[in-house]
Amino acid sequence: MNTAFNRRTVLMAAALGASTTLLQACGGSDDEPQRNIVELAQNTPDLSILVEAVTAAGLANTLTTGTLTVFAPTNAAFAALLTELGVTKDALLANKPLLTAVLTYHVLGSKVMRADVPLGKAITSVSGGFFKIESSNGLKITDGRNRVSTITSTDIQASNGVVHLVDKVLLPADKDIVATASALPDFSILVEAVVAAGLVGTLQGTGPFTVFAPTNAAFAALLTELGVTKASLLANTALLTKVLTYHVVPARVLKAEVPTNTAITTVQGQSFTVSPSLVITDQNLRTSNITAADVFTSNGVIHVVDKVILPK
Repeated sequence: MNTAFNRRTVLMAAALGASTTLLQACGGSDDEPQRNIVELAQNTPDLSILVEAVTAAGLANTLTTGTLTVFAPTNAAFAALLTELGVTKDALLANKPLLTAVLTYHVLGSKVMRADVPLGKAITSVSGGFFKIESSNGLKITDGRNRVSTITSTDIQASNGVVHLVDKVLLPADKDIVATASALPDFSILVEAVVAAGLVGTLQGTGPFTVFAPTNAAFAALLTELGVTKASLLANTALLTKVLTYHVVPARVLKAEVPTNTAITTVQGQSFTVSPSLVITDQNLRTSNITAADVFTSNGVIHVVDKVILPK
């Protein structure tokens, strides 16, 4: 009986050894992912349109080299994009410049697992554009056009990085700070002021900039505080320039990256501080609240404030 038991043990060990050798030869162990990112996508039916797009853009070789993170839109995500843009799949695949810009916006030049995602902070893709990821009923991505998508699956391992699935195609920003503000009705007086001060060209520049943008109500309150009319304020370009540039920081600073209780130097030269509760104190010890944050643009970010802040 012991002899039979020993024979079975030897046979089982030999079989296990053969299986291990086969797995190692095929690269099939958990520690050695078998497929690179492109091969993984090719073997995932729900990523077939993504594969078509990568092929049409000529990016297959790019996605098989280096160590990468890819936020991969599903077929449903691409279908929704076609409806959103009002184009056919063939038209999208034929537009190589747009396709390349969009696809590379989904790729990071390093491996970032779910546990390592810098929540709330700017994440720069290989295209140069940025987006942020926050944790809110799962992981949500806000793209350059302030559209929100959900990461539906994470940490899918590939031999040259990791893939996360998303339910919406991410789009890079296509409007600068001035164009973004101009499209929002509550910033109409701010836009008038920027035009009157001759600062349009500056705020359309490369940047990046962070603009603490006063609403129309904030400007109305300022006129009452100063005892002036809107026309007289807009005509005083020296004062207007000083005030407006005091609202601009020469760097991209997202809400999660704002240094609290620390002097923040503006383009105008003077500084203000922001409390942990997002209350701004200006040089005259007046306070203003950041009421909305992280409105993304192609050359920076806008935070909405409820009072015009004033330098000395």
